[in-house]
Amino acid sequence: MMSYSCRCSLTSAATMAGLVVVLAGCRTTERRLSVEAEPVPHVVTADIQAGIEKHIEEQTSLGGGYFKLAHEGGELRLKLVRVHTYYLANLGPRLHFACVDLANIDGNVYDVDFFLEGDPGAMRVTETLVHKVNGQPFYVWGETPEGTWTRSPVETASSALLGVIERADSFDFLYQATLPELGGAARMWIPLPSSDAFQTVEVQSIQVPGRRETLTDRRYGNKVLFLTLGPEDSGKQLALRFRVQRREKGPYHDPASRPEDSLAPEQLVPKSPKFEAIASEVLADKKGDLVRARALYDHTLDRMRYMKYGAGWGKGDAIYACEARTGNCTDFHSYYIALLRASSIPARFAIGASIPSERNDGGIDGYHCWAEFYAEEKWWPVDLSEADKYSALSTYYFGRHPANRIELSRGRDLVVEPGPALGPLNFLAYPVLEVAGKPVVVKSQFSFRRATRTTENANPRLAPQPGTNRRLRSNGLVDSRFSLPQHPPR
Repeated sequence: MMSYSCRCSLTSAATMAGLVVVLAGCRTTERRLSVEAEPVPHVVTADIQAGIEKHIEEQTSLGGGYFKLAHEGGELRLKLVRVHTYYLANLGPRLHFACVDLANIDGNVYDVDFFLEGDPGAMRVTETLVHKVNGQPFYVWGETPEGTWTRSPVETASSALLGVIERADSFDFLYQATLPELGGAARMWIPLPSSDAFQTVEVQSIQVPGRRETLTDRRYGNKVLFLTLGPEDSGKQLALRFRVQRREKGPYHDPASRPEDSLAPEQLVPKSPKFEAIASEVLADKKGDLVRARALYDHTLDRMRYMKYGAGWGKGDAIYACEARTGNCTDFHSYYIALLRASSIPARFAIGASIPSERNDGGIDGYHCWAEFYAEEKWWPVDLSEADKYSALSTYYFGRHPANRIELSRGRDLVVEPGPALGPLNFLAYPVLEVAGKPVVVKSQFSFRRATRTTENANPRLAPQPGTNRRLRSNGLVDSRFSLPQHPPR
């Protein structure tokens, strides 16, 4: 019978007697578990997802409609929001990992890590750990040179464990999507990342169905891949692969820019007396645009919580963010940009993906966005949602963007021709699909592989030891060269 408690780290090694799984505790204790050499059922991510969803469903039934979890001397009463499919992992024979978002009755969203054991259809949870609340972590995962994943308190974690690679980074970025059933003529718009002063992008391959054309948006110069599709393309996959070299971004001159253009309102970042009143109150007695921008930055961090829950979040709606005081990166930055513009400080928006710093390949948990404001004749990068997650880095993110990210597009209300029937594109990260003139959701996925291993200063993930299986069998969209690594995430 198998039993274990994973407190801080996990590693595996082959022995003559079979496979030995070592689970090391935070202190000096260590538990060993021998697994007899016997056929082990093939496990894919769908099996792990089914296992954790079954566990949550059973516990919710037992809890009178809530998944109950002890936390900090109290009890959380939770509802399932989503399973993080990118981070489902097979840690070894009959050992698995999952992380899940669950919403408490008070509206707070908790990211919970689960360790499971067993075969498909018969998995059981052996340990449950609260990892984050509203995106703010209680601990972070990091990997040692020996291939052991270790939990570290946020207070003592390195900047790399908190998502930051300084100076430079290089990686291959894979952008994938699967078309749904197309009941008629369809059109799709996909961002094509471009090179600039901080990133160099080389297209490795583009594999897409239908007829393709490259468009350029009128205001920002974004390149957009435009596809004309039909019912015969239903269910087909798209794969775009890019090689990226990226530099850390600090305050910089952009002689080609027109800062005054970045004062103009947008559909979801309008000019409003509400923003003017808030900014006026926050900036009382504040002098100088840099000081004023920092005051609005601190105000936004104090006012908002990172919470992807309920209706309305994720659109970059500044009015929604102002009223709800919650949201994701688009909402944080839309609210901040609205306040800056209300204070006559030019500000602009960009979106792409944040590349994990604590590992060198695997899935990426969706898009990420950020902003820049203009002061002292320079553009200053900011990232409020990351600063909200990691308060220790709030000063870093006021004036810095790490090297481990890719910009897919910049700006809001993008105008291309041909364009969507509903009008300008709000922003462009995920594919935008219209079928018969109506928007349709597309299943998309990002993944990456770092071209060179990160240095020790940037939290390395060294090459696997000989004979050690470091790959997760996946039945998802990720191809064999981008298989998710076996690890606890983030």
